[in-house]
Amino acid sequence: MNEQAKLERVFAYPFGDIYGNYVAKVERKGHTRDELDDVLGWFIQLSSEEIHAAAESGKTLREFFSDLSLTPHAELITGKVCGVRVEEVEDELMRRIRMMDLLVDELARGKKIENIKRG
Repeated sequence: MNEQAKLERVFAYPFGDIYGNYVAKVERKGHTRDELDDVLGWFIQLSSEEIHAAAESGKTLREFFSDLSLTPHAELITGKVCGVRVEEVEDELMRRIRMMDLLVDELARGKKIENIKRG
């Protein structure tokens, strides 16, 4: 499988499945869905209700991100997730997905929400 085919496979994942995994992860680490929604809402500029509606809509990650404008501070999101520096990811959609993963990881690890929300 070539690199683009691997990316397309990731882009086809339903956002609702990813969101469900995020909820389980942060709750396992002692955090709440509200905290997750706060962090994600800051990043993708949506309310909790809009995030939940998107999760229930069946949209793929590609479809989900196609309609969004990220926080103006998105360029401040740097670091590694799964051994990959998010700021070095060339594909724009994959960079957005990795940024979202990084923010969720930071919340799960106990980083203060004020610090997760850069800027």
